[in-house]
Order: sequence, then C-alpha cells, then structure tokens
Amino acid sequence: MNAILDWYHALNSREQRMVLFGSIAAAVIVLLGVFLPLEHNVSRARARVAHKQDDLAFIQAAVPQLAGAGATINAPTTQGALIVTVTSSAHEAGLGRSLSSTEPNGQGGLRVRLDRAPFDSMVTWLYRLSQQNGIHVESASVDAAGTPGLVNAGLVLRSAN
Repeated sequence: MNAILDWYHALNSREQRMVLFGSIAAAVIVLLGVFLPLEHNVSRARARVAHKQDDLAFIQAAVPQLAGAGATINAPTTQGALIVTVTSSAHEAGLGRSLSSTEPNGQGGLRVRLDRAPFDSMVTWLYRLSQQNGIHVESASVDAAGTPGLVNAGLVLRSAN
C-alpha cells in the first residue's frame, strides 16, 4: 500500500487529478456494469419465484377437487369420431403441420403419419389422447427427421371401445 501512495505522491498535480478521476470513473463503471444488472436479475428471479408460488398454491387448491372428479374418458364411439378426435387434438397440441395423413385401420383403429414432428409434443399428445380419450398406441415406428428433436412417426391408434 505504501508503494502505491509513494507512486501517487511522486506524480505531478495534473497526473494526480487524472488518476483520482480515473479511479472514480472506474468505480462507477464497475457499479453500473456489474452490480445494477445483477440486482435487476435478482429482482426478476424473485418475481418468477413469487409467480411460481402462486401457481403452486392454485394447483394445490385444485387437487382435492380434481381428485374427487375421478377419471373421465371421452372415448370416440365411431371411426369418424376417432378421426375427428385425433385430428383436432393433434392441432391443439401444435402438431397440425406435422400430421400428414390419417386413414382407418380396421375396427376402431386409425393409421396416423407425422412428419418432422417435435418428439416432446408428440409424446405429450399421445399421453393426452390416452388419458382423456381412451385412445392408445397399438404400434409405432419413430425415426429421426434429421433436425435434433424432430421425428417422423407412423402410428396405429386404437379406441378403447
């Protein structure tokens, strides 16, 4: 520390002012460039946590009501209803552009072709079909579509009825 003070006192008054103002400017830049963005990010994270806590409280309040409702499956009763259910649910799941064909496959079955479908969306869609509509996957052929996360799939879906 003495070496720094000796160096500072060895400077002429003009150089001492430049070093002093430069040090103040550097401190302000560090404050503005590091601490303020850090505080902003912490505030945003706190807001996200508060939002997630509100969501959790809502879900926890809804659990008893949903548990009392029991499982309801709206299984399609005809081939036409199966096609409509599968097609409309695919569009709702964001797979409308990937749905390239649907054709009947025996009694209560439907052959579906998806091209360049997001894998995660497809799995979520199939789960939802099973849980909400009683439609299960009888067979599936899934291949990578080149781009990571996208697949080409041939599915045979069958209604629980």
